[in-house]
Amino acid sequence: MSYQSNPEIELPGFRFHPTEEELLEFYLRNIVYGKMLSSDVIGFLNIYHHDPWDLPGLSKIGEREWYFFVPIDRKHGKGGRPNRTTKNGFWKATGSDRKIVSLSDQKKMIGFKKTLVFYKGRAQRGCKTDWVMNEYRLPDATLPKDIVMCKIYRKATSLKVLEQRAAMEEELKNTSLPSSSSFSSMDTISFCTPKQDLVVFKKEEEEEAMVKEKRSDGIAKKQKKISSASLQLPLGNENMGQLQIPKMLTDWTQDQFWAQLNSPWFQNLTPYVANILNF
Repeated sequence: MSYQSNPEIELPGFRFHPTEEELLEFYLRNIVYGKMLSSDVIGFLNIYHHDPWDLPGLSKIGEREWYFFVPIDRKHGKGGRPNRTTKNGFWKATGSDRKIVSLSDQKKMIGFKKTLVFYKGRAQRGCKTDWVMNEYRLPDATLPKDIVMCKIYRKATSLKVLEQRAAMEEELKNTSLPSSSSFSSMDTISFCTPKQDLVVFKKEEEEEAMVKEKRSDGIAKKQKKISSASLQLPLGNENMGQLQIPKMLTDWTQDQFWAQLNSPWFQNLTPYVANILNF
């Protein structure tokens, strides 16, 4: 009985975790220039017609990383920007493209790598998810086919996020929400503001409003106290004390100053002067 080796085992990088150089120089280059591969390990798919959580089921191989040959779909024809929107979101590039060099020759550039993150929703209002894509393209100026290699995977979830997810699932169970709202193994982790935070924010706003109201009441009471302490005129039939004016001396001749000037002539004028002064 003759032994026939499995051709898939002889493929470069059949772990299957190929290096970036293997993806560019063997898989992508052969496909772009029309060379048939010995095994159909990576399939063609326009991934932008699907959401990322649906892609693992459409891949031919992969457990935690899924690979696709993707034809470029440009918005305004050849030379325009690629259209990276899906039905429920969009892929957004992070940073600039990184050059990939050969491991055997560090001066030889073999391609470019672009990293993108998937956002649910539309631009400017999207929610970041844990789905990541690495897009590989050849550096050649002119290519016979406008095709790139895409690797899809989910970013490693931290323990803190896992604990938050478990707490949210427990809360959903306690509130008896429909089971469709619970998280499954392939659901997307959204980094939008959770409902708990919204409740906290609302409570903080109410407390701030109460503080402002108390502050305004304190100012009003202080102003009222100041106004009440101001000068008030007596009201009603309250009697005011009469102003006491000292009485003028009717007999001016008894004054010591005038007594020194006393003379018979002044004595004859005394009744007249007294009448004038008392007038």
